[in-house]
Amino acid sequence: MDAVDLARGIAVALMILSHGVNGLLPFDDFTDWGLVPVHAVTKVASTLFFIVFGVALGIAFVPKTNRPDWAQRRNRLLLRGLLILFWYKALTVIEMYGQHSRGEIADTLLYRDFPSYVEVLGFYAVALLWLPWLLPLWARTPAWLRWSSPLLLAGLSWWLLRHFDFWGVPQLQALLVEHPDYYTWGQLARGPLVLLGLLIGGLLLPRYRDAGQRIALAGALAAIGAVLLVLFQQLAGAGREEVLQSIARNAGKHPPELMFMLFSMGGALLLLALSLAGGQALARLLRPLTIIGTNALMAFIFHITVIFVLFRDALGYLHAVSYPYALALTLLLIAATSLWIWLWERMWAMWRRKR
Repeated sequence: MDAVDLARGIAVALMILSHGVNGLLPFDDFTDWGLVPVHAVTKVASTLFFIVFGVALGIAFVPKTNRPDWAQRRNRLLLRGLLILFWYKALTVIEMYGQHSRGEIADTLLYRDFPSYVEVLGFYAVALLWLPWLLPLWARTPAWLRWSSPLLLAGLSWWLLRHFDFWGVPQLQALLVEHPDYYTWGQLARGPLVLLGLLIGGLLLPRYRDAGQRIALAGALAAIGAVLLVLFQQLAGAGREEVLQSIARNAGKHPPELMFMLFSMGGALLLLALSLAGGQALARLLRPLTIIGTNALMAFIFHITVIFVLFRDALGYLHAVSYPYALALTLLLIAATSLWIWLWERMWAMWRRKR
């Protein structure tokens, strides 16, 4: 579905926007308008990415769990997880070389520590190693339990974070429910977003071709997103600008806190609603973003390599450029990422035809 690719492409483009600028400059060098609204808006990216991950699973795999070839489909998902795990580790080295010692890089590769910029791939890889086993069970689960599962899992994650010490292993806590000392995405902490995506995918699949029903679903998602943002506004009160600046600086991101999640989920649902309401027409209009969404892994490989090998190492831009210059470079990088994926897909199609 082009609309789902567009939503994923928006999420990845916002991640590139965050990584490109923050990969070259510390927050203290950001302009005020760079923090809010530009960098604050990028905080919806990860939430949107996790939700769209669930939507894609709900559309492409859940309906096929009762088919005879499900084992082959499940194994393809598992292999995809292993492929992403490989690239997660490879890009970890690319991110850390030149700025960290070999011992620090080794610790990160062995899960004694975690990277920052490529950590979302770590979540994605691990999730694809256990979620395929869950999908058949999800398909047979009573509707009331499916619809309550995001809240149940969020409650379990919250309880574990506050009442369980994970046998004194902080890295295990980080992998499951997150830890304030590690920049990583917990499987249980962000799992509710994937489950929400599974629910949305189940609603979207039979309604996508009917414009009226698809727009009605988009309207419902937009309404929920708007309610979350209004609640964020009410809780922030007169200090909204300060709260937004702290969110732009990643306050409340790991482990997830209420104000961060209200802002991030509200924005993510609005962007998902926009993508679904626009359908194929909007996906064609914003084709560069849609192209990025068709191959998120390639987008990660390309933009991380450009930021850390070309911008930081070869050109020496680390802490050496102004915020507007870093922002302009990053916008060009988003366009270049889309172009690279388009060229890659064309070359791959030509090679397959020759075979």
